[in-house]
Amino acid sequence: MKLINRVKEVFKEVCYAMVPLSLVVIFLQLILLKLPGEVFLQFLIGVIMVGGGLFLFLIGGQVALLPMGELIGSELPKRGNLWVVLFFGLLLGFAVTLAEPHVRVLALQVDMVSQGVVSQSMLIYAVASGVGIFLSMALLRILFRVSIIYLLIAGYILIFLIASFSSPEFVPVSFDAGGVITGPLVVPFLLSLGVGVSSTLGGKSSTADRFGLVALSSVGPVLAILLLGVFYR
Repeated sequence: MKLINRVKEVFKEVCYAMVPLSLVVIFLQLILLKLPGEVFLQFLIGVIMVGGGLFLFLIGGQVALLPMGELIGSELPKRGNLWVVLFFGLLLGFAVTLAEPHVRVLALQVDMVSQGVVSQSMLIYAVASGVGIFLSMALLRILFRVSIIYLLIAGYILIFLIASFSSPEFVPVSFDAGGVITGPLVVPFLLSLGVGVSSTLGGKSSTADRFGLVALSSVGPVLAILLLGVFYR
């Protein structure tokens, strides 16, 4: 019964996401654009395919990724070894970023604009490495109860410092890289991971500690791309 209700909710979410855009394009086609029938038909077919893919993607995330992320997060602190937390934080952050569709779209665009100077794989691995490193730091923050404000201030001071030495072309790309990790795969997984870690530790601040993983993890890709810009300058 829970699964059926979840399917209905996801179907509604996909409809809310896809229908307004589709109606706007259809309206423009009828009133203003007058695109060839073949192009418009391709758009309609594409909308159906994207909607179906998004529906399956979200269902898979809620059924598998969210529970798994919470379980992993609840088990890591029980190991009592900081190196285990660091290693698996790095590994999980790297792996989930590799699968994030938004990161691959950005990498493809950068590869095309730079004409292969910054390859698609290089950018993906740089972003994934940044997420992995800063996810490990975010998990340590929860374990040691460090205020997120200090880490964010230090992170952005470092960002602006490295940006002054980086190639100007890489600066806007770096901030886009920090934004694309807030996609439909990375964000749910990181949030569920934080819920698992903080629920195991307990304490008065556990509710607040479960948030902030996405904010800290997004600092990593920005720094990673800026460092690429330093080497490519």
